[in-house]
Amino acid sequence: MMKSINILLVEDNEGDILLTTEALEEFKIVNELTIKRDGQAAIDFFKNLDGIENYPDLVLLDINLPKMSGQEVLMYIKTSEKYKQIPVIMLTTSSSEKDILASYRNHVNCYITKPIEVLDFMKAIAQIEDFWINIVTIPNK
Repeated sequence: MMKSINILLVEDNEGDILLTTEALEEFKIVNELTIKRDGQAAIDFFKNLDGIENYPDLVLLDINLPKMSGQEVLMYIKTSEKYKQIPVIMLTTSSSEKDILASYRNHVNCYITKPIEVLDFMKAIAQIEDFWINIVTIPNK
């Protein structure tokens, strides 16, 4: 039986949002998906969480976001006593060494450069899900 998982997707590219949603549905990942389209909206989401059962189990975060960058969102999550245990995956088109290094310095759990091809992108999402849902043990809420 698949575990139920809550995912926060912070992404401003509508095409990538659609592909991620389709991949989650196609690979039958049982979850609740919350989508925020800019960095400020993501931080507001955390500021407005009212109970531990609402915490996302996993955050998929883009670097290049409107209003506030993915790095700023990452720093907010990882410097918060309440949220720092939540795994954050940087899922971005940037393969810049500077972005990769900054992400790990800010305590990202893993950094994945988005594949350009649709099928490869969907496979990558499926692998992320399989690893973080079925293989890794994450703290109970």
